Amino acid sequence: MSTQGHGLRDRTAVAGVGWTPYSKNSGVSTLELALRAVSAALSDAGLDLRAVDGLVTHSVGDSVPAAAVAASLGVRDPKLLLDLNGGGSMSSGAVGAAAAAVAAGQAETVVVWRSLNARSEFRMGGTGRAAPTLVEFQYQVPYGLLTPPQQYALVGRAYLDRSGATAEDLGRVAITQRAHASLNERALMRTPLTMDQYLGSKWIAEPLRLYDCCLETDAAVALVVTSAERARDLAKPPVLIASAATGGGHSFFSNGYTDLSTSAARAMAPRLFGAAGLGPQDVSVAELYDAFTPLVLMQLEDYGFCKPGEAAGLVASGATALGGELPVNTHGGHLSEGYVHGLNHAVEAVLQLRGQAGARQVQDADVALVTGQPGYVSGVTSALILRRDS
Repeated sequence: MSTQGHGLRDRTAVAGVGWTPYSKNSGVSTLELALRAVSAALSDAGLDLRAVDGLVTHSVGDSVPAAAVAASLGVRDPKLLLDLNGGGSMSSGAVGAAAAAVAAGQAETVVVWRSLNARSEFRMGGTGRAAPTLVEFQYQVPYGLLTPPQQYALVGRAYLDRSGATAEDLGRVAITQRAHASLNERALMRTPLTMDQYLGSKWIAEPLRLYDCCLETDAAVALVVTSAERARDLAKPPVLIASAATGGGHSFFSNGYTDLSTSAARAMAPRLFGAAGLGPQDVSVAELYDAFTPLVLMQLEDYGFCKPGEAAGLVASGATALGGELPVNTHGGHLSEGYVHGLNHAVEAVLQLRGQAGARQVQDADVALVTGQPGYVSGVTSALILRRDS
């Protein structure tokens, strides 16, 4: 496929991936987690530390900065050093930034990572930390709107009301992904989940039950991004970055977006697919950001896999399960594998496109969609299209 005139299309590749164990208490710092994941990714690519000349990470004030990781790796004069502000919303954006730098010749070997002790140390929305430095937060605190489950409960209710989806439809998302996680040795939650267990679980913030919510996790994951040509000479089959895109979104629900039932991904998706020269019909496997179950249903619609209101039926049909026409979150996702703020979705997509996902391998997987948080609260979203090298 020609890349001329198409920006990033297929000019760069993911050459290596790495991760630490997923746990509830890592027992080490976010710096140590980052170094372990980065080292694993470089080893996977067949590279040593001396190859790294660029570093990109994203965080929400909960992790070690890129400069500290660079110094610890011995990168004295990094050609690229980026600390992006954003949790899952910038996970795909971080990979896109690395790809853009490599394509522009700014750096040759860029490591992208996310490292966090989100269970043992820095709980998202936890009361043991300072309030976010956001102007709008002062208007939420008096009403008790403090945590992501509360914020996304508003989104989930809006979606259910608009689409007609039910609690059982949300449950099918969680149950399907748990079945995928049962085949994934990295996953924190591998015991099969039944509908009775789902419906009987405690409320977190209605309409969200316990199993509608992601797992706060201690872990780090990393990817090595380099040119497509160079990646072909390395240890593992390259996974090409066909496109990367960022978009806007609802910013704490008061920046002009009035319909919470539709995400910013809907506006971004045509740009993402257009840049790759592909469409939703070309996607073999979708790793959709799933901090909460309603987001999976919403993204199936917003990325064009089905019409508005039809996502629940798509999941109920078995289409999103392994063996279905569009397997979704084949590793178990944030709901059952672990929550590494979106970047673990990219790792799973790479393994699928390499044909190295073991028992959960999607047959003939050649194109993967990887999405970040679809634009709620943060006011930004991002996504990637990756494809197998031909």
